[in-house]
Amino acid sequence: MRAVMLNSVPADPALADLPVPRPEAGEVLVKVTASAVNGFDLAVAAGYLQQMMEHRFPLVVGKDFAGTVEALGEGAEGFTVGQPVFGVVMKPFLGPGSMAEYVTVSAGYGIAPLPQGLAAAAAGALGLAGTAALDSLDAVAPAEGETVLISGATGGVGALAVQLAAARGARVIATARPGAEADFVTELTAAEVELVDHGGDLSAQVRALAPAGVDAVLHLAGDGAELAGLLRGGGRLASTLGLTQDAVQDAVQDAVQGAAITVHTVMADPNPRTLSELAARVAAGALRVPVSATYPLEQAPEAFAAFRAGTLGKIAITCS
Repeated sequence: MRAVMLNSVPADPALADLPVPRPEAGEVLVKVTASAVNGFDLAVAAGYLQQMMEHRFPLVVGKDFAGTVEALGEGAEGFTVGQPVFGVVMKPFLGPGSMAEYVTVSAGYGIAPLPQGLAAAAAGALGLAGTAALDSLDAVAPAEGETVLISGATGGVGALAVQLAAARGARVIATARPGAEADFVTELTAAEVELVDHGGDLSAQVRALAPAGVDAVLHLAGDGAELAGLLRGGGRLASTLGLTQDAVQDAVQDAVQGAAITVHTVMADPNPRTLSELAARVAAGALRVPVSATYPLEQAPEAFAAFRAGTLGKIAITCS
């Protein structure tokens, strides 16, 4: 099979021919139709995760996938050969990735049926970013009318979070530079989204819109301590970038008045229920996967370069 792989890290991913993997007990083999580039993939290629996860070379990159079940391993239940599926590769080591013509995944975690009305190209870019966005919002739990600041709104996670927050009736303040970034964010939802330029004095802009502080922050990009300082007393922050309660406590103790703030460190949990909820929203037209560019598998190195350059939304990879 064709696959985008690494023989060592740090290195640039390259296209190669590898044997088709065989599903182990409890696994399914998926013939991949679409995948996507995520920040996680760039971190793997850069060697940032060497001390965090076992690497098995040749290492195929890619977390998101959509395709059809090709074969079932012993004891694998819940799926049938030929069934359309999507999800996120969630093995405890790095090696079998989704940026290939085939990938093996657990039948019990990180995979869900692909519903009618959800195109494979969109599903192949939904799993990781969608789960991170939904989990982050669930962590801060904005009530209708509360103000949520989304830092990193132009990325894949942020673009989905803007839509999900607006659907909950929250007042959304999002970071975007004037021009293409601002246009991208405001077109994500019919609800009003207030914009602040992350290239300027972010704190002053947010304070002008929310003098008493915002109720919640999604830290998907930027300076976490600065963002935490924009919360009202008792506010909540969710970070997908590893920010912890202890890391911001000293930085914000003078800036935030009243009750202490709460920081949630979020790691995306693509369980079947979350994946199915996201898929149902997209299939119903209530959520749009913001794919702004699509590359064939053979051009995956160019897709990585485009991601590094700051493409808005998601970059999809088609595998057939």
